[in-house]
Amino acid sequence: MARLLAVDLGLRAGLAVFGDDGRLEDYRSQSFGTRTRLRRAVMPVLEAVDGLDEVVMEGDRTLGEIFERAAHHRGARTSYVAAERWRRVLLLDREQHSGEDAKHNADALARRVITWSGAPAPTSLRHDAAEAILIGLWAVLERGWLAKLPAEVTRR
Repeated sequence: MARLLAVDLGLRAGLAVFGDDGRLEDYRSQSFGTRTRLRRAVMPVLEAVDGLDEVVMEGDRTLGEIFERAAHHRGARTSYVAAERWRRVLLLDREQHSGEDAKHNADALARRVITWSGAPAPTSLRHDAAEAILIGLWAVLERGWLAKLPAEVTRR
């Protein structure tokens, strides 16, 4: 089974793993603290994803280069997506009027993805983990791992 890792880049990063059936398998927020600790931690993060095929990232490209080198070493492809691009596909214009609206609606959508996927419910869902989930959802749609958004996810 091929897997995709979506990353909301930062020294506190959101990470989300999707299977080739388009479902979310795992997600979390991880604080690396410093670039040095990030460099040391990236390979174990990637090695924990069996069948890693691609890493899709959004955010600081200088941090992305650290993920990129490690992913290529593992034989995985990498790509970047701008927040505006995945938001345009997954959120309605009215859901993005302000940064606070976008965060609230991204959180709600990520929670529906978690429920639909059968992933463990979060005790709390950090914004970076929610964004990683949506980056991954966008990516599995783009790659055809999902033909369309499931009705349980689009329900408003």
